[in-house]
Amino acid sequence: MNDRKDIKPVFLEADKCNGCVSCMKRCPTEAIRVRDGKAAVMYERCVGCGECVNVCPTGAKRESYDKLESIAGYKYKVALPSPSLYGQFNNLTDTSYVLNGLKALGFDDVFEVAYGAELVSAATKKYLENPNTVRPVISSACSAVTNLILMRYEHLIPHLSPMKQPEVVAAKLALIEAQKRTGYARAEIGIFVITQCAAKVSKLKRGNSAKYIDRVLSNRELYFLLLDKMNKLENPEPLSKAGSLGISWGSSTGEAMGLGTENYLSADGIENVIRVLNELEHDKLTGLDFLELYACPSGCVGGSMNIENPFLARTRLRRLRKRYAPRKVEIGTASEFMRSEAYEPLNVYRLDDDRLKAMKMTMKMKAIYEKLPQTDCGACGAPRCMALAEDIVKGHDVKCKYRKGEELYDDG
Repeated sequence: MNDRKDIKPVFLEADKCNGCVSCMKRCPTEAIRVRDGKAAVMYERCVGCGECVNVCPTGAKRESYDKLESIAGYKYKVALPSPSLYGQFNNLTDTSYVLNGLKALGFDDVFEVAYGAELVSAATKKYLENPNTVRPVISSACSAVTNLILMRYEHLIPHLSPMKQPEVVAAKLALIEAQKRTGYARAEIGIFVITQCAAKVSKLKRGNSAKYIDRVLSNRELYFLLLDKMNKLENPEPLSKAGSLGISWGSSTGEAMGLGTENYLSADGIENVIRVLNELEHDKLTGLDFLELYACPSGCVGGSMNIENPFLARTRLRRLRKRYAPRKVEIGTASEFMRSEAYEPLNVYRLDDDRLKAMKMTMKMKAIYEKLPQTDCGACGAPRCMALAEDIVKGHDVKCKYRKGEELYDDG
């Protein structure tokens, strides 16, 4: 299976970029520099949080996702809508309207990610029953948060939930059903996740996930097309299988509510997430069983590939889930839903593979930093003065606009 490591969460439309540094200042991993009047992304550091897309005043940053036209390449097409999609529609009282609308768009079948989410919740609940589980368990549902931990919080990796993402669980089940129903070969069946999240686009199309998922589409691109089809429906076929819990996963606290414990902490928004992770790393958060962390405000409804205001979408989901009863979910063991691959730290901030050379570069960085204004103004095209010092020791031809004198860049 092609690992597709070249898939990037976002891309830049250079002709629209005016070099304003808004994206650079907001990036939580300092993955963006502004050089020659244009933003540039260091993709090895990009977690896919979508902050750069949200703050760009000219629309120069765009998420990477597959187009609806890509479904034409498959004989049998299955749509997997995320729970956040339901929150985009006003006065939605029955998710079957959305599911039937997807079939009217050209999909042969639908399978709710919310259904997979309920299975993951049941598995996580069993996982928490194990007294040897490292607590607090950090949800792995948000790909951006998982990437952030792998990059910046190596010591917290044992806390990451080993559960598969709901999209992967749903995709595997959808593929099995489609093969039984049609008898088609795997290559003839297209499994299409519909999401709100740039991080999920790249995550779901890599590694083992790519065995089950062929394309990842955008909530935003499908919204108006889907709305037109939904408005023409009078008596939709009852297609919904998920209960209130699965729908709740579309916004913050939704996952934690299904674990049968009140001993959890939920935080959303990348800055709040970083604050929580910093406190956990310094042993300031104790006695908790579970951490539900979302990079986007209000959870997945705040994803950059949505249409609706995240706070309004969260309210809509809250109203919608009241119309659904909790679905009784029974599973065998938690291991059925666990990842087969271990988490590996992403050493994206390592200066050099040679430890001695890296130490020397670190010392040089600190010496350069001491000569800089230390105001973190961003005028140089780096987010902080320390980031500029890093760029200099890596050999980039960059200078501080407010620090004169070549001695700053002297290798001696």
